[in-house]
Amino acid sequence: MKTLTIEWRHLDVAGETCDRCYDTGENLANEAKRLRRTLEPHGIEVVVIDTKLGDDQIPESNTILFNGVPIEDILDIKISENYCDSCTMLLGQQTYCRTVLFEGNEYEDVPAKAIRQAALKTAGILTISTVTTASCGCGCNESGCC
Repeated sequence: MKTLTIEWRHLDVAGETCDRCYDTGENLANEAKRLRRTLEPHGIEVVVIDTKLGDDQIPESNTILFNGVPIEDILDIKISENYCDSCTMLLGQQTYCRTVLFEGNEYEDVPAKAIRQAALKTAGILTISTVTTASCGCGCNESGCC
């Protein structure tokens, strides 16, 4: 069986993380369950690694890697940053955190759709053109919507 390793790197301060990292973690947990059901029949095991980072590693926080490759190197995602009130409260100092620009929208968490697309592309199950052009037919352009 092949393995798809998904590593989530995020800030950890005494067991707490910021709101945007928390949201990414929830997205990843939900997608990991879904990906296991999808990939197991293809002989691919999904392993999730939770890497906790200290306050000196903020630029790496809220990063997801697929078999060691950052999501922005797999999909058309641009990385930026903006002020993070949640990290500022946790760290006691003004903090700017990672954001992602995906499909024309800026997100403070890594969206579930991006996680799914990057995982499937890394696993070799679907190409991005297949994923992004697949539609349920209702006009929303979301694969599997209806």
